Amino acid sequence: MEYKVTVATGTSEYSGTNNYIYVTLVGERGESERTVLDNPGLDFRRGAVDDYTVKSSADLGPLILVRLEKQKYWVEDNWFCRYVKVSVPGQRCSYTFPCYRWLVGDKVVVELREGTAKKISDDTLPLEISHRKAELQERQKIYRWLAWAPSIPKCIDAKSEADLPQDARFDNEKRSDFVGSLHYALLELSLKKLAIKFGKSWNDLDDFKRIFWKLRSPIAEDWFFGYQFLNGSNPRMITKCKELPSNFPVTGDMVQSSLIPTTTLKEELKEGNIFLVDYAIMDGIPANVIRDRIQHIASPLCLLYEHPEKAENMFEKKTKRIDPPLAWLLAKMWVRHSEFQVFQLLSHLLRTHLVVEVICVSTLRQLPAVHPIYKLLTPHLRYTLEINCRGRTQLLSMDGIFKKVVSTGGDGLLILAQREYKVLTYRSLQPKFDFLDRGVTKLKDYFYRDHSMMLWNVIQNFVSGIVSLYYKSDSEVEQDSELQAWIHDVAVEGFVDVPHFGLASELKTKEELITLLSVAIFTSTAQHAATNNGQFDWCAWVPNTPCTMRHPPPTDKDAVTMGMIMDTLPDISQSCVEMAITWHLGRAQPDAIPMGQYVEQYFTEPAALRVIDKFRKELKELEEQIIAQNEGLELQYLYLCPSRVENSITI
Repeated sequence: MEYKVTVATGTSEYSGTNNYIYVTLVGERGESERTVLDNPGLDFRRGAVDDYTVKSSADLGPLILVRLEKQKYWVEDNWFCRYVKVSVPGQRCSYTFPCYRWLVGDKVVVELREGTAKKISDDTLPLEISHRKAELQERQKIYRWLAWAPSIPKCIDAKSEADLPQDARFDNEKRSDFVGSLHYALLELSLKKLAIKFGKSWNDLDDFKRIFWKLRSPIAEDWFFGYQFLNGSNPRMITKCKELPSNFPVTGDMVQSSLIPTTTLKEELKEGNIFLVDYAIMDGIPANVIRDRIQHIASPLCLLYEHPEKAENMFEKKTKRIDPPLAWLLAKMWVRHSEFQVFQLLSHLLRTHLVVEVICVSTLRQLPAVHPIYKLLTPHLRYTLEINCRGRTQLLSMDGIFKKVVSTGGDGLLILAQREYKVLTYRSLQPKFDFLDRGVTKLKDYFYRDHSMMLWNVIQNFVSGIVSLYYKSDSEVEQDSELQAWIHDVAVEGFVDVPHFGLASELKTKEELITLLSVAIFTSTAQHAATNNGQFDWCAWVPNTPCTMRHPPPTDKDAVTMGMIMDTLPDISQSCVEMAITWHLGRAQPDAIPMGQYVEQYFTEPAALRVIDKFRKELKELEEQIIAQNEGLELQYLYLCPSRVENSITI
């Protein structure tokens, strides 16, 4: 009996191989001959899709898995297999075996399950069950937990990206672009032509324009001080104020509402028109750890009214008679400096990268490739382990970039992250509750909120559709032992030592499962895009969001001069590095896979594919709605357009 076997090789660089590839078909009634796949001059080239014939002495019955083997020819040559398809003689049906993994080493064997998603309760044959267990045992040896630092979510056990298995690594094109783009940015900034010496100050604010040589942000010179707290790179800090903090330096006698000049601060507070951006998490950190504390001039709390986009104008008009203009300018710079620390380390790193890494490691350790939840999550976890490893070694380490140019680099970074982690809650990762708890559900022109909720609803509908295909009742969720091992790994191993996180270590209902999966996908797509994609726009004009401040705030407001401001802001070298890094990390990735586009097709059943198609259609409609809403706006908010949101955290 002859079977037609189609084998697809990966499309990225170096995916092909000149090694020997063998295949064996395994069915309920036996195995085929071990067959070398040989088509001289054509086999296993990059992007190749080739057909072969595999013989069997008898009908194998329903196929269970395909066994692939790779052996060295002359030299070891890794191979990336996308999928294997098998056509059965005399039948119209065919079997698809998703692979999407590397075969690395000599005499390596990989067994692929047929593509139909199955829970452990759906498998009845001993071979199926033993295959699931063997796959997880092997993965748990490879993907291990590591406590990177105390009171921080656990991460993958890898000293650097080089320790990761090939399946978790960047493709060669991605790796080359990642390394090359930073060099390109520094070259474009003409560091050599500027003859920079570390520590040299700029002369004045216009002098910063020197680093805008070729890399330009479309909005880098727009001064929307208040607007940025709504729709900038850190839009989740603004909160309705119920009472003024005891250390808040503004009183009713000092300022009245510029929108309703006859009202007082207390009256505005009573009406619910006052919102705060709280940076109090930075207060009290020793000066030898974080050199740049907000004191005297710049409060750790920035006061915003019901129309935050007018806040800068309000501040200018209402405080000139009290504070010298340069003193107030420096105060705003201190607030924006705090914004850089909180946005990069907490909103971006902790609440997206590290949260998703917990999901990623747990998924690899506890869910076999045939499991429907593995198939659902895997495309949204692509490259996350490598980018996080690179972040820990290249940005956040004691000799990394943050240590050199960012105020909270080194020990300060960990102190901030540990403080935030202690108050991190699962509820706050759900946008509906986040906006409700912060009291911003009715805040005007809060585009981040509006678009986030629209994306959340589309994601939740998609997840609900997939989950409902494979779980017909709450009891099926509760009885899925692999799923329960997964949530235990997430809640107990990954999110360790967080006292009030609020995620149970077991799943009892479909609703609980749908919510958690929606959080995972929303965080890895929309939430990451909201904090990452705009950082060059908002941080490239360094005085707007300085990465560091080189001198403490003055105690005498009248003593502030432009020279003092220049000596306080990042020096020339630090400014150029800030601009280069924010461009490097915030730019659109050349190999980006937009949200909802599944290049690697893990689901093969028509019902699941229909749910995916519906998801794509709803994302397209949402994109059109967002673009229409932005028409005529002087400053458009497009960071959450689905076509601009990556399917996973890759940068």
